[in-house]
Amino acid sequence: MAGIFQAIFMIIHMALNIYWYVIIASAIFSWLYAFNVINSNNQFVNQLGMFFYNATEPALRPIRRFLPNLGGIDISPIILLLIIAFIQLILNNPIEPFIYSLVV
Repeated sequence: MAGIFQAIFMIIHMALNIYWYVIIASAIFSWLYAFNVINSNNQFVNQLGMFFYNATEPALRPIRRFLPNLGGIDISPIILLLIIAFIQLILNNPIEPFIYSLVV
């Protein structure tokens, strides 16, 4: 039974790691797009931009509602990365050994 919980925690941890990199790639992509470093008329670039927007916007939108207007600076991805790091710390330390002790 403990193996099932360990597998679930590993899957959640891996999904959070992947989402971490998607958020970073989305931020880098938005900078490149804003400074016209990449060709915005390219279909692949537009599809990549839509993927990043659709993957990150549902998580970033609630954070942006609570943040004050900082002009052109968007710190919501940093806040989301901190939230993900906090969730990973909780999953790795206090909960996992507690659940193992309940199962065993």
